[in-house]
Amino acid sequence: MTLHEINKLYNRIIGDLNTKELKNAFDSIQALIAGTKSFNFQDKLNELQETYQYMLRYRIEGMQDPMQDQIYKTLQINTYELADRLRQNALAIESPLAFYNKRRTLSVQPHLSYAEMHDQLRDSYLNGQRRMFDNLTDMLFNKVWVSSFLSQEETEDLISILKDNELPNTVGSQLVSALLLAQQNAFDKEKMLLLLDAANLADDEIRIRAFIVLLLTLYIYRKRIDLYPQIETWLETLAETKDFVKIIRTITLRFILARETEKITRRLQDEIIPEMMRMNPKISNKLNLKDITPEQLGDEMNPEWDSLFNDESFGKKMEEFSELQQEGADIMHSTFVHLKHFGFFRDIAHWFMPFTPDHSDFNNRYERNDTEHQMLDSMTIAAFMCNSDKYSFYFSMMQMPEDARKMMVNQFDSQISEMIQQNKEELINKRGKYETIIGQYIQDLYRFYKLYPGHLDFEDIFSYPLDFHNLKILKPYLHDPETLSIIAENYMRKNYFADALAIYNEFATINQKDDILYQKIGYCKQMDNDLPGALEAYLHADLINPESKWVIRRIAGCYRSLKQPEKALQFYRRYEQLNPDNLAVSISIGHCYLELKNYDEALKYFFKVDYLDQKSHKAWRPIAWCSFLTGKYDQARNYYKKILDNQPNTQDLLNAGHTEWALQNQKEALKLYKAAVEKEGGQFQKFLDLFNQDVPDLLIAGIDAGEVALMLDQLRYLLAGNFIL
Repeated sequence: MTLHEINKLYNRIIGDLNTKELKNAFDSIQALIAGTKSFNFQDKLNELQETYQYMLRYRIEGMQDPMQDQIYKTLQINTYELADRLRQNALAIESPLAFYNKRRTLSVQPHLSYAEMHDQLRDSYLNGQRRMFDNLTDMLFNKVWVSSFLSQEETEDLISILKDNELPNTVGSQLVSALLLAQQNAFDKEKMLLLLDAANLADDEIRIRAFIVLLLTLYIYRKRIDLYPQIETWLETLAETKDFVKIIRTITLRFILARETEKITRRLQDEIIPEMMRMNPKISNKLNLKDITPEQLGDEMNPEWDSLFNDESFGKKMEEFSELQQEGADIMHSTFVHLKHFGFFRDIAHWFMPFTPDHSDFNNRYERNDTEHQMLDSMTIAAFMCNSDKYSFYFSMMQMPEDARKMMVNQFDSQISEMIQQNKEELINKRGKYETIIGQYIQDLYRFYKLYPGHLDFEDIFSYPLDFHNLKILKPYLHDPETLSIIAENYMRKNYFADALAIYNEFATINQKDDILYQKIGYCKQMDNDLPGALEAYLHADLINPESKWVIRRIAGCYRSLKQPEKALQFYRRYEQLNPDNLAVSISIGHCYLELKNYDEALKYFFKVDYLDQKSHKAWRPIAWCSFLTGKYDQARNYYKKILDNQPNTQDLLNAGHTEWALQNQKEALKLYKAAVEKEGGQFQKFLDLFNQDVPDLLIAGIDAGEVALMLDQLRYLLAGNFIL
């Protein structure tokens, strides 16, 4: 049986178990045993099947067994575990995955129990044997990572390591990270117990990391967690600790922010940094005059919502570098993405290592002066770089020539010390230590799962939605209105509208009198292109609060997009009564009249806009086209002349040509049509498609139908150089 076939069959087993189809799962396990010749698992499978058949027989005979539910859950647990053990056994020899490679490597090395490793870790650290200590920490990481199901004795030994206050927190932190990779390979209840113990520790670094790994494990195995009621009990106990809800809420929000990392990287590289260098205003695209499309609904949120935010960092739009940093976004990823090639990062364990200036890989590289010592100490507390990036930065400096390195150190000391102090103050006053640790560790995880050379051997946790608030086991702690509101606001501000909408819809089932709620439901639906649904929500909000100008305008925009200009006009006129000086709405009203073929009323509004806004000239195009449609060709010509002097587009040239033709100036019309074709890069068919759309308007303007074909042939000759004007 090939490795692919083994994994495919295993995934089928897990799928059947997730849907509680035990018979199918047993059949697939039998096939896996036979295909891999793992007959030492046969007795366990037979035992499980026999127990299940007895349970079904008792049930069909109507016999009441108070233990039936517990027996059924135990059967599922044991079948999951059998499948995990069977897969590990089948892949142990030939699988090229990092997990099995490391397991094979450790199997030929001298065996050390966790208790023995604990003793050696303590002795080497207390005796100042830093190199040995770091090597032992790496060994512990690898041993835990590739471990199978832990025995109770092994669990107790690892708990002793976690609780040993004589060891630095790097040991416990690495142990927790190793548990993450181990749990990704196979779920182990004993490892969950370890994580829950780690989350109860006094050391914040270990504790917060344990919270993150705990939530990730609950998410990865959300289909089977219900089988372990003791985990729910342990979690209830943990929830009694200080700041439990605050921590898991912050973790949830930071994983939402982590979704933005690639987007932020692209934005920094493609927009913000080039814009900072150029400092030139952006030139917006001009409105296509002939393209009488509905008013753009836009993506601006209701500014009135801002007053509802409880934290100033929530909902900030990432338009400036400083705002991104203040929000806690991963703005450094793009800087360090190419600085993970150092030998330090060849060891998987080092991708998770908390930054420490005492690491043995720093020794004897060069003699540190006071400035270098200060820099290392400052980097330890700096919140603006994650641990992985701090190592990258330091090793990059090590490769510099001495003069360049000294200059870099001096620059770091003089220019970044203020930033470090600022982050230190934030650590105490604003963002809090929890949020800093959470942010740094999630960024460390992001770099491992995205940048580690062998990252494809690991299932990328960042490919999951990680909507922890939807986990049944976490709902008691993340489902209060305040928490859900904050999560929804973050989703919406980051443009994850479907995620936000799910929360708002849940609120709407219990509260149908909150107009702001229905505004947000409408906004999320609109941004996901569900215009009928958005309109329904906006209309509901309008019933509750008919004075909201933002909602009235949204309703009007939805009606226009849905090709219902008459209804759109009703709401634009309502808006006009509340805000008569809004020129954007005035021009939208003009477009509604235009779509209703009431050209005279349309012109009134377009002239109003042109009179009151003499800078943007946004009304020139609709005035020119309406003038043409109403037979006011001289007026249309005057406006098209102004348009043609201000970077005309293809449609402008085409419309100006129509106007000249209506005025019997065929030669000028032909020139303008030729210019329109050239504007389209000489693609005559594109021009022809636009031209044909206007033929009915040309006929109304008095152009004879027979003249149309002649004009087009004249244009063809002109473009071919066989016709002289």
